[in-house]
Amino acid sequence: MNNRNIKEKSMKELEVVCSDIREEILRVVSQNGGHLSSTLGATELIVAMHKVFDSKKDPFIFDVSHQSYAHKLLTGRWKEFDTLRQFNGLCGYTKPSESEDDYFVAGHSSTSISLGVGAAKAIALKGEQEMRVPVIVIGDGSMTAGMVYEALNELGDRKYPMVIILNDNEMSIAKPIGAISRILSSAMAGPFYQKFKKHTENFVDNFGESAHYIAKRFEEGLKLITPGLMFEEMGIEYIGPIDGHNLKSLTDTLVLAKGMGKPVIVHCQTIKGKGYDIAEGQEEKWHGVSPFDRESGTSAKKSSAKSATQIYTEALMHLAKNNDKIVGATAAMPTGTGLSDLMTEYPNRFWDVAIAEQHAVTSMSALAKEGFKPFCTLYSTFLQRGYDQVIHDTCLMDLPVVFALDRAGIVGEDGETHQGVFDISFLRAIPNMTLFAPRDEKSFHQAMGFAAEYQHPCSLRYPRGSFIQTDLPEAQTFELGKSQLLYSHKGEILFIGYGNGVGRAYETSKFLDVGVSILDLRFVKPLDKEMLKDLSTKHSKWFVFSDSAKMGGVGSAILELLAEEKITGIELTSFEYADDFITHGNTKLVEESLGLLPQQLANRVKSLV
Repeated sequence: MNNRNIKEKSMKELEVVCSDIREEILRVVSQNGGHLSSTLGATELIVAMHKVFDSKKDPFIFDVSHQSYAHKLLTGRWKEFDTLRQFNGLCGYTKPSESEDDYFVAGHSSTSISLGVGAAKAIALKGEQEMRVPVIVIGDGSMTAGMVYEALNELGDRKYPMVIILNDNEMSIAKPIGAISRILSSAMAGPFYQKFKKHTENFVDNFGESAHYIAKRFEEGLKLITPGLMFEEMGIEYIGPIDGHNLKSLTDTLVLAKGMGKPVIVHCQTIKGKGYDIAEGQEEKWHGVSPFDRESGTSAKKSSAKSATQIYTEALMHLAKNNDKIVGATAAMPTGTGLSDLMTEYPNRFWDVAIAEQHAVTSMSALAKEGFKPFCTLYSTFLQRGYDQVIHDTCLMDLPVVFALDRAGIVGEDGETHQGVFDISFLRAIPNMTLFAPRDEKSFHQAMGFAAEYQHPCSLRYPRGSFIQTDLPEAQTFELGKSQLLYSHKGEILFIGYGNGVGRAYETSKFLDVGVSILDLRFVKPLDKEMLKDLSTKHSKWFVFSDSAKMGGVGSAILELLAEEKITGIELTSFEYADDFITHGNTKLVEESLGLLPQQLANRVKSLV
């Protein structure tokens, strides 16, 4: 199936297409895992888009793009869909290298309207306004981020032709309005209202300012009880809300919006998980899923090992019970970051601030200034969105905010946009920032205890899933800038592990027929200068293990120290990630492709010793 034959199909035939698409999405996601509820809910929206627009020439821009599975199926990828999110298979997000129908790489939220404005500017400069129209799909959750309003602000001023489909699957905008709004909005969505409005504008133009004022007040009176006032005041036409599962209403409205020659928001209400009863509604757990049984909805994959996120939740809960100054925030990921339990237990001290990492960082900084101890809990990949605030609002003031970075390292099937590999590199450069990492459950509790008492900005990182399971010596209490030597052997080899890299170092040592010393670095800023200087007199070949980017990472920090201390005779090899974006797929397969499995690393060590 492709978007070419979609245009010839009747509404009844398109309904069958939607049903077939939902069945295929359910089949594959239940096997592979992936984003489910949002992409099921957006099926009719995407089919209608392909009916009215042409993805070969009109930029189709999906915000986050986790809801774009139907788009993939309609653009020649039906046969490959079984490989969704698999290593060397289809990406779970839009990806231009995968298909010319994918306009942009997407994975983080709230970028779509800015991309649309940029595309519209290029289309205007090329004189292609009659042939191409940017089409945006953005969810109501993504509308909580400030970048959206920066883009709308310019768009409303410049009036570039654009169709923005607001996929409201939480009813967060329309809920207060009720039946009256739906009746009025249905009228506003029709061609009669739009033609009437245009004729009225032309008529009023001939009768001066007084008529303009009266007409404007009349229209505002209607808009005050609809959700469109804010957009209209920004200079953007608003149509809706309409039923996002009614194909005829959708296609008629998109045809109307396409012909208006100006920026238009089409507000569509959809149901998350539409077509799969178990997932329908507001349950966050169906947003992104691991493989599951379709009949029961139960997960097909259960790990016996406690996840690092679970350990974080337990540790923070213990601290919060004993210290009412401990507070925290996350950005639209309360379940994923483990903060949901704390929000339930302490609703006045722990907050979900929505998709607003910049706001999360700055607001927590103010709490720190007021004497509280904030734990700003984000995925590593999403802290990138609040980098300026970390520098300007936290570190410049030397405020004791703890940045707890979940999903550090390779995250698997989400791929390039979500791999948590850069946080060490970009945080290490900031004055007043301290960086450390636990290696297992006990050291995590100790690291959290240190963080709770530390009176400066700090960041600790931990992996998705569980720590690498190892039988290591018991962790010691965390002290600022102090490492822990786990094993000491004579010989030239020293393994230096950081965070989850400690377990990888230990597993690698098992494949060697010589004894190696293993150091749990614990702190990458500040480094344990005295320990490293001492070890430089005993071992000449150092190997660094850390789930992080090599450039600016742990190995770089150690090399800088060796240079500053004028320590020579050390050959340092870092097994951190090379200067490239890391693909999606099963974590073990991705690590194998990078040569990072313990057996592979041991072979590399042997070749270098």
